Amino acid sequence: MYASVRKYRSSDPAEVIRRADEGFIPLVRQVDGFKAYYMADSGDGGLFTITVCDDQAGVEDSVDKARAWVSENAADLIEGAPEVSNGEVRASA
Repeated sequence: MYASVRKYRSSDPAEVIRRADEGFIPLVRQVDGFKAYYMADSGDGGLFTITVCDDQAGVEDSVDKARAWVSENAADLIEGAPEVSNGEVRASA
């Protein structure tokens, strides 16, 4: 399994979450090997997402889809580029 963690800054995290729930989640579910997606509000304008897929290709596809989706649907609410970390899951519960 592979995971991607993306950290964002937003002027309106609640609105980003609403838009993602309606628009991005259906897209990421179509990624080959998709396992799970989570979006969390870390407070003070911070958001982070976690995507889990069977393999590295799925995670990379999810990152590409997220980049395109944010550009088209939430760029007005996102400050700068996200921090993105991808890697192989080595432990889980």
